[in-house]
Amino acid sequence: MRRIFLIAALGLALAFCALPQEASSTESKGATQTSEPSMGWEWANFVILAAVLGYLINKSVPPLFRRQSEEIQAALAEAQKIKHEAAAYAAGVEMRLANLQREIEELRATARAEMSAEGERIRRETEHHLQRIQEQSTQEVALMTRGAKDELRKYAAGLALDLAQERVRSRMNAEIEENLVRSFLSDLSSRADSRTAAN
Repeated sequence: MRRIFLIAALGLALAFCALPQEASSTESKGATQTSEPSMGWEWANFVILAAVLGYLINKSVPPLFRRQSEEIQAALAEAQKIKHEAAAYAAGVEMRLANLQREIEELRATARAEMSAEGERIRRETEHHLQRIQEQSTQEVALMTRGAKDELRKYAAGLALDLAQERVRSRMNAEIEENLVRSFLSDLSSRADSRTAAN
């Protein structure tokens, strides 16, 4: 485009330069000459200038217009491609937005199911631990009860022995002790005799 303006400006400059020179040459030849030959030269210069300008414009302008037309066509094709891509992207976004509520509900349902399953698992584990604790407690109570019973029996036996000793001591006197010793000794001697007789 700049080339065309330069060529047009050059052509106009040549046309304006040719007019004053022609006018000065006609004045120097004399005022008596007619302006017809100068008019012919002006027309000849104009025709040559128009032909040169036409040739240059014809040579330069079509490729320039063709290149600009190709650039415009390429830009239009690129814009159409971008428009199709934007429409496809917008359709994808709309589809995602339409499915978003369903996906949110699915995620909520999944989360509820997982929470329920986790709660059930925790409940079962808690029951299992409580059962084990109860069993251990029952065993410990049984062991403690058995130990307490044994201690109580030992204590009761000790008390009974102490009470029996006290009663025996309270009833015992020298004569009873002597009779007990005699009966014990006679019992021993009778046993010894029976053994020797058996042999």
